Amino acid sequence: MKTSHKIIAAALAAAAPVALPVVATAQVAPGIGIANPDAIVANSAAFKLAEQQRPTTYKAQLDAAEARGKQLQAQIEPLVKKYQTDAQVAKPNQAALQQQAQQIQGIQQSGEAELNRMLQPVALSRAYVLEQISDKLPAAMTAAQKRRNITLVLNPSAIVAADQAYNINQDVLNELNKLLPQAQLVPPANWKPAAQREAEAAQAAQQGNAAAGGR
Repeated sequence: MKTSHKIIAAALAAAAPVALPVVATAQVAPGIGIANPDAIVANSAAFKLAEQQRPTTYKAQLDAAEARGKQLQAQIEPLVKKYQTDAQVAKPNQAALQQQAQQIQGIQQSGEAELNRMLQPVALSRAYVLEQISDKLPAAMTAAQKRRNITLVLNPSAIVAADQAYNINQDVLNELNKLLPQAQLVPPANWKPAAQREAEAAQAAQQGNAAAGGR
């Protein structure tokens, strides 16, 4: 079983940089551009630098998770082998097999939760870096539009086909790297991602409205 390795790989996987197409010389309609925000962020200097620095900064957490993952794997493997052996007999005991399967599943689920807790600082670091970059992206986009005289920017996911001369990814990336050449790797104490902050704020507002309505 490679369950622990899969958990760690999933928790630590970085967003794969998407190649930025080379702009070709062609006749294009003025004022229109195409940009891929995800590709721009993944190719930004701040993101790449953070991905290089994180394994060193969070080495203790990564090493601890890797060691714990190996322990979980060593615990699960003999149970799985026994389950497979018992399942192959002429008349397997279905009740016993079900109990074994539940035991294995329980260990796997608790192990995933434990590893996720151990790797939470790493996940928060990536989220913090991405949020810093995303906050600068609109300004970078505006600067690139102004420089290229673009008034309409389309996402490539909404385009069936287009000449690469419309692509302004590199222009936006250049502006983004000027605005944020390096992001802070370690988030402040008690920092939470924007989605979580917004969800908590909405919940608090809903509770406040409910309390006010009950008066």
